[in-house]
Amino acid sequence: MARKKQVSAIARQDRIGLLYVAPFFVHFLLFGAIPIAFTTFLAFFNADMNLYYDFMDTFDWHVLQQAFIGLDNFRELGADPYFWLALKNTFSIWAISTIPQLILAFGLASLLANPNLRASVFWRTLLMVPNITSVLAVAIVFQQIFDRDFGMVNTALHYLGHGPVEWTNSRLPSHFAIAMMIDWRWLGYNSLILLAAILAIPKELYESASLDGASRWQVTRFVTIPQLRNTITFMVIMGTIGGLGLFVEPLVYGGGYDGGANNQFLTMTLYLYKNAFMNQRMGYGAAIGVGITLVVILVSILNFLITRRIASEDSK
Repeated sequence: MARKKQVSAIARQDRIGLLYVAPFFVHFLLFGAIPIAFTTFLAFFNADMNLYYDFMDTFDWHVLQQAFIGLDNFRELGADPYFWLALKNTFSIWAISTIPQLILAFGLASLLANPNLRASVFWRTLLMVPNITSVLAVAIVFQQIFDRDFGMVNTALHYLGHGPVEWTNSRLPSHFAIAMMIDWRWLGYNSLILLAAILAIPKELYESASLDGASRWQVTRFVTIPQLRNTITFMVIMGTIGGLGLFVEPLVYGGGYDGGANNQFLTMTLYLYKNAFMNQRMGYGAAIGVGITLVVILVSILNFLITRRIASEDSK
């Protein structure tokens, strides 16, 4: 009898647990799995907005059969120079923003982890202010900061004896300006994630390193960083996903959907939106979305393999 009551209690706890996690799976199904499946399906059709609306109104499969073109959208995507340019721009902005951001986030997290720091809660709260600020407001402010004629950056460069930099019309400077915008918004968020991971490191490891006579750099290199490996991997993968989905910053800073005079602001998601909604090519836009997904998966796998290789070398 007691055994049956125990089994019944465990089953009841399992049902309660499933009830708590059910909203996540419902959300993922409605806003993740179904849109991904439909986008992949739509990529095999020469679909415009009219065809899309006709199908959504009637769910008549004969409407789609007339527009089926197989792999033609993917063949066009592979030969599309603007897609590869958008891919190059996206990776350029991602590299310029992510690598310095991780280094600065680690430095800030180390400072905040200092037990002698006063008003630590205030500083931790302050770091989240950029993350909750409107992206539109941030982009407008950075437009003024990097303005060619009256911007703060070019004014400072002028007093240092350098000419004005074309932060909008030149490719690399424009990528740098957008990267600074991204770093300003997400530096505090990533610093707090690293701070939580640093505070979770057992104090015994630091005490053992101190007894062995390790310097501060050696403690950081051989104790702190190895303990943060999983957190850093998570941050790199999430930063990669966010970086490859860059849309609002180049849209607002670049001033439109065309990607700039020299396509210097053209990112993959901006190119997707331009084709799907501006040019009314829903099928080709869906193919671009599938291409972006594949790039994200490949980069995430690459990050995982590199991290696992580094981990295996450190354990030897």
